[in-house]
Amino acid sequence: MTTTERNPGHRALVREPGGVRLRLRPTQAPAPGELLVATQVAGLCGTDIQMLRGLRDDPAPVIGHEGIARVVAAGPGVPAALRRPGTPVVVNPTHASDPSFLLGHNVDGLLQERTLIPATAVRDGLVVPLAQEPDPVLGALIEPLAAVRYALAVLAAGRPRTLVVYGDGTIGQLAVRAARRRLGADVRVLLVHHTPDGLAWSRQRAFPGVELTLDATPPVGPGPVAVLLATPRDGTLDALAAALRLGTPGPTGEPTGGPTGGLTTEPTDELTVDLFGGLPPGGASDRLPGVDLVAVRAANCAGHPVPHAFTTADTADGRRVRLTGHRGVGNRHLAEAAAELCRRPEAYRDLVTHVVGPPEAARIMTDLSAGGGRSVAGSRLVKLAVRFAPAPPTPLEAQ
Repeated sequence: MTTTERNPGHRALVREPGGVRLRLRPTQAPAPGELLVATQVAGLCGTDIQMLRGLRDDPAPVIGHEGIARVVAAGPGVPAALRRPGTPVVVNPTHASDPSFLLGHNVDGLLQERTLIPATAVRDGLVVPLAQEPDPVLGALIEPLAAVRYALAVLAAGRPRTLVVYGDGTIGQLAVRAARRRLGADVRVLLVHHTPDGLAWSRQRAFPGVELTLDATPPVGPGPVAVLLATPRDGTLDALAAALRLGTPGPTGEPTGGPTGGLTTEPTDELTVDLFGGLPPGGASDRLPGVDLVAVRAANCAGHPVPHAFTTADTADGRRVRLTGHRGVGNRHLAEAAAELCRRPEAYRDLVTHVVGPPEAARIMTDLSAGGGRSVAGSRLVKLAVRFAPAPPTPLEAQ
């Protein structure tokens, strides 16, 4: 009997020329130190859509780094906490020191029924057992919410009185909903939209205390201002330029952004900008001469260092600002995000706008790869969650 006959394989959403196809792939038994997991739900993020559209050169045929999985089989040497079949886990997609592991980018991701987690990720603790498991659909939000909580923890160091979030996708929407639990109940929260359609969507699902605007430089009050750039990486530099104008007078002496509604027209006491959304290759800003923005963003990685790293810089017009950013998340951020989704599911549930099975996911992902929009059958896509029905165990798993 051949290996293929013994192991019928598992379904995977595979990137191919012309789109995404649902294919049967062989299921590999875990070698020493490796872990085989079964995806319960996996989310599609903005970075994934960039890969579908060929805007990034990440090589993994199977993408997806957000979601919940269950342990299926463990190779020799895997820690005891991960050996019990059925244990719910999240996989931290970013290895702090081994660039060969980036889940769903250079290593096959979770948009398949079975995913083999390499020994380097298992050994270094990137597979995190869940003490609290949220509703399966909300599992698609654990990793992005963890990243948001990390960013808000970094920005909290500046004790901001105002938070301005650029970008109304999943990250921006999560950030404004989580902000006050991380920055304090009195912080003012503004969400800057890119399009009228995005603004209309947010207004239909208005979250208490969040101010919504299309104005790229809305008026801000006195005191420290924190900015989260939750834009696609090709929009980061434009959003950064707008953020650096916050609180400064316009050319006529009026504050930028229109009427103040009683707010001060004086420059803010301090401005801190988080380059959350990443940067295009060679990304630089003429408003921040000599600043290596890529290095600024990379200075915090996977929860380290503590305290968080910041860069102080002067803008071209002489304004002093603090810059920061991060790559990946720490395991504690993932555990905290899962607990938050268990505690307050109603605050986040409507962000999962589309829940589908693998065949429909293949059609949606193919359509997204060919277009420039973010809608599915005329409905705005914020978060796509792909649910994988429990697959029968293969012979290698039953042994």
